[in-house]
Amino acid sequence: MLAEKIAGALLDIKAVSIVDENNLFTWVSGIKSPVYCDNRMTISHPAVRKMIAKGFADRIKANYPDAEVIAGTATAGIPHAAWVADILDLPMVYVRSGAKGHGKGKQIEGDFKAGQKVVLIEDLLSTGGSSITACEALTDEGADVLGVLAIFSYNFPAVTEAFAAKSIPFETLSDYKTLLPIAVERAIVPKAQLDVLLKWSENPRIFTD
Repeated sequence: MLAEKIAGALLDIKAVSIVDENNLFTWVSGIKSPVYCDNRMTISHPAVRKMIAKGFADRIKANYPDAEVIAGTATAGIPHAAWVADILDLPMVYVRSGAKGHGKGKQIEGDFKAGQKVVLIEDLLSTGGSSITACEALTDEGADVLGVLAIFSYNFPAVTEAFAAKSIPFETLSDYKTLLPIAVERAIVPKAQLDVLLKWSENPRIFTD
């Protein structure tokens, strides 16, 4: 399955790091995490980025066949959106986290028309907040956002809740719960640590609060 192949590839290129409770990562949000996923690493590995781009393109053809524009989130979603747009021979735009403070003050870069159907490409879903902000920016400019596609998700319940609240469909090519058994099989993660790692996905603040 593609989800397992991508999860394995992310481990191979060390895009995903998993540590024990004594060496936690601290996110910008303040969350203490045993996992850090850096999908920017994928752009340096042609075989991996091609697999991801084909996976996105196949999902769009199957589930969003009416897509007219591919959008990428700045900055990590931009290269993947470009490769997918090239495969599908569609226009591409990208969405900044906020409007530029100079020039034309744009938040969305590229050319699209109001009413066009857009699929947003993201590298990673944690809480889903940045993706939803990007979708809202596109909608404010007249786009019809069909859905969001991401490479990887931590499977936080908050992601599902956030997208459901905005009625925005989302999909990921792989996810945390797919990756963990592979990490155990490869002895990257001790089997004894698996339970607490799964609990962290259900409640990402268990090491923080």
